[in-house]
Amino acid sequence: MPIFRQLFDTTSSTYTYLLGDAAAGEAVLIDPVFEHVQRDTALLRELGLRLVATLDTHVHADHVTAAWLLQQRTGSRILLAGAATAVNVDRPLQHGDRIAFGSRHLEVRATPGHTSGCLTYVLDDHSRAFTGDALLIRGCGRTDFQQGSPQRLFRSVRTQILSLPDDCLLYPGHDYRGVTVTSVREEKRFNPRLGGDVDEADFCGYMDHLGLPHPKLMDIAVPANMRCGQPDGHGAPAPEPGWAPLVYTFGGIWEIQPQTLLERARELQLVDVREPSEFTGVLGHIAGARLAPMAQLADHLSALDPQRPVVAVCRSGARSAQATVLLRKAGFTQVANLAGGMLRWNAEALPVVGAAAD
Repeated sequence: MPIFRQLFDTTSSTYTYLLGDAAAGEAVLIDPVFEHVQRDTALLRELGLRLVATLDTHVHADHVTAAWLLQQRTGSRILLAGAATAVNVDRPLQHGDRIAFGSRHLEVRATPGHTSGCLTYVLDDHSRAFTGDALLIRGCGRTDFQQGSPQRLFRSVRTQILSLPDDCLLYPGHDYRGVTVTSVREEKRFNPRLGGDVDEADFCGYMDHLGLPHPKLMDIAVPANMRCGQPDGHGAPAPEPGWAPLVYTFGGIWEIQPQTLLERARELQLVDVREPSEFTGVLGHIAGARLAPMAQLADHLSALDPQRPVVAVCRSGARSAQATVLLRKAGFTQVANLAGGMLRWNAEALPVVGAAAD
């Protein structure tokens, strides 16, 4: 059996899948997420695997792929449907192609309909298939943008996915309820859109009247994913900081998670860039934080030690992200933003000073 791990991004409810051949030490990642590069490369390192390729099931509209960033850091190849017409792709995939990792391989099946460039990856023994958004657990991806088509999706799912053996496990690109896996047998019987006696007319009538809003990140994610996740105008990514486990965002900001900050607070300089009324307001502030409102941040720089890491804090993480940019321009090289700001800090019930502690 190949090494198999199912990974999750809570922001977009995206599943990333790692498949590896232990004997050969080779692996592939399906649908990697930009913000989880450190997590994924750490897992590969711990499992003794070399990443040979990243495989996206389609051009995503709700998150940015990590394909380009992983290529920069590991030398992996970028594989994506040729029909997607994206740039930076090392191998444009076609229906019937095979993707090898060690002695194992994935079979490429074209499953357009959610987008024109959707692919399903089927493990060589037909025991598992990775369906992206073409087929979700008891559902399917929408068909109203990116050259989507309910007619094409119905035919794709019926001929390329539900034609697999009944006991083949199906792993979707997303699930919003915490369900992790289904099977061909289950979806043929219980999928309300595509299973049972539903015909093409039934399906198209349903899909044409969903009336869903566009994904919130669509205007950022789609252009970025047409570059396979390469930030616009960016060259090679910044080297990973060694002073704390940080996450690099697509916007080019290093972020520290609240629990990590709590554990390392004594080693760091905390700069809270909110207004004084917010600092002592309902959300309180983190013990040891220095109040330096954004408009006055430049006046506080002389009080900071440029040799020690600095973490910027605000209500939601937006103002403090800008503060990290200003700090870097001022010559501070070890800078991070508190992910989610004081809203997330309070949501995780971490200790505060001020009104919220009352």
